[in-house]
Amino acid sequence: MKDVVQWLKDNGDLKIIDEPLDVELEIPHVAYIEVKTDDSRPLLFTKPINKAKGITYDMPVLMNIFANKALTEKIFGKHPDLVAEGIDELLKLKPPQGLKAKLAMLPKLFSLKNVFPKRLKFKGECQEVIIPKAEVDLDTLPILKTWEGDGGPFITMGQVYTQSLDGKMQNLGMYRLQQYDKNRLGMHWQIHKDASHFFDQYQKAGKKMPISVAIGGDPLYIWCGQAPMPHGMFEMLLYGFVRNKNAQLVKSITNDIYIPRDVDIVIEGFVDPILTEIEGPFGDHTGYYTLKEAFPVMEVETITMKKNPVFQATVVGKPPLEDKYMGWATERIFLPMLKPMAPDLIDYNMPENGVFHNLILAKMKTLYKGHAMQFMHAFWGVGQMSFVKHALFVGEDAPQLEESEALTKHILNRLNAERVFITKGIVDHLDHSSSEQFVGGKLGVDATGDEVEEGVEKPLGDDALLEKMQALDSNIVALKQYMCETKTPICVISVDKKTSMKILSVKLYTLQKHIKLLIIVDKVNNDLNNVYMLIWRVVNNIDAQRDVTLEPFICLDGTNKNGYDGYKREWPGDTFCSKEVLDGLQEKGVIDINDIFIKRFGLLSC
Repeated sequence: MKDVVQWLKDNGDLKIIDEPLDVELEIPHVAYIEVKTDDSRPLLFTKPINKAKGITYDMPVLMNIFANKALTEKIFGKHPDLVAEGIDELLKLKPPQGLKAKLAMLPKLFSLKNVFPKRLKFKGECQEVIIPKAEVDLDTLPILKTWEGDGGPFITMGQVYTQSLDGKMQNLGMYRLQQYDKNRLGMHWQIHKDASHFFDQYQKAGKKMPISVAIGGDPLYIWCGQAPMPHGMFEMLLYGFVRNKNAQLVKSITNDIYIPRDVDIVIEGFVDPILTEIEGPFGDHTGYYTLKEAFPVMEVETITMKKNPVFQATVVGKPPLEDKYMGWATERIFLPMLKPMAPDLIDYNMPENGVFHNLILAKMKTLYKGHAMQFMHAFWGVGQMSFVKHALFVGEDAPQLEESEALTKHILNRLNAERVFITKGIVDHLDHSSSEQFVGGKLGVDATGDEVEEGVEKPLGDDALLEKMQALDSNIVALKQYMCETKTPICVISVDKKTSMKILSVKLYTLQKHIKLLIIVDKVNNDLNNVYMLIWRVVNNIDAQRDVTLEPFICLDGTNKNGYDGYKREWPGDTFCSKEVLDGLQEKGVIDINDIFIKRFGLLSC
């Protein structure tokens, strides 16, 4: 992959857009829409501009590199399951017994020499052009502003290379970086990440922390940056394992950090341990804005690049997005690493509309009572799995985890209040639903057993049930039931929220013969016929300890929280496209969408 653009032309059906488009909103909106289409393709914008700053950039913008499953598999050079098989074999490696076994093991051991990164003693292609500190100007890079509410332009596909204070540990992470001005970036490493732990070391020592941010090169670099590697392991080891080829690294110009020789752009600098600045808001991969918060500031010392660099970027917001396919590869490859802590785990799936850390489905062999609950604790206690908020477990007789409709029926036939487990634990830095940052409710469902005996005692149609509900509370606006043929039908209602939903559930007590599972959402920006986006909304918006009640029926409050709920934090808004920008792109013929598409993915506020 010496020339990623040419490789994508040959292997990825690269779509080239020669229309001059603005890095503020226009280019991100095109990429956002493209990745949601059924035949999503990678995009190359050859003429990026910045109308507000009067800039015409001399480098193209490459987006949606992980545009679909087939292309993602090509990037890896093999199906991710085959990578997982190799990891599984390595984890199970035992000392060979006898000469024949030792000889048979030699090829495996020999191939492991390719795992370790190789440090070169000369400059790389990424250092063909070196811009000294006095001439550094981040405005020369086509840094995108994705959403109208964003605090500014953000580098969204930066490979952030850091090292521990003693230089013994290295890390590659994927963190967004807000451009403040010509030579400063906001460093949004979340509190739980390795780079943040390194920063703590420098902060205690009172020393500036060196950082090198790479952009471009082999797409596998950026995937490695978001992979959930065990603490202390350099992500470029994973690169070598997948490629069966050493990552070739060169030393940064102004610090001792090594970066891949073939990336397009390198931004080098330092973070002052005592300097922070407000970063954000930013429309994030949750589909919500993350709010303003103080983060460290990176002061740029130099920028190096290839002679003809390409600026790689990604767009985040409501699913589905490019991270759907990156997450699919991660999910498949890291299955063997989960099995040592959960040896009876068969498979797991993290749906993209659960934005990965909000929902996990898992299939397991159940050997004894409480086995699924044991797995829940294991998942919630290890690595990045500890951020998962909602975990649903099924037995080995369940349908395949990707068969969403059949699996849903299977779970609903085994669901009752006794099989729901609620506890408290750590939540992702980006989670907005918990009443306090970093800590919130966890929900587990044990659907590994037999079907429950009783269903809804007296089922009613949608109109009849809505009429009964509105007689009890006029703020209920609409109702739709799903999976009525199962033992636990789903009843979804939308409300004009004017009080706590706990009060509403008490009002509906008399309807318990007609309801087993009630889900409540706001009337604004929710379509009760759009199951995909309803799941996204609900798993984003609930904190299990506050928003889940089990009597007189199971009730999930997926509404936006406020003072009615004792919620004192600021509730963030959705990521919405600009109608003006969408209309302009339609007029230029760059996109072709209709109202059905817009409503399907919640592109505009309604």
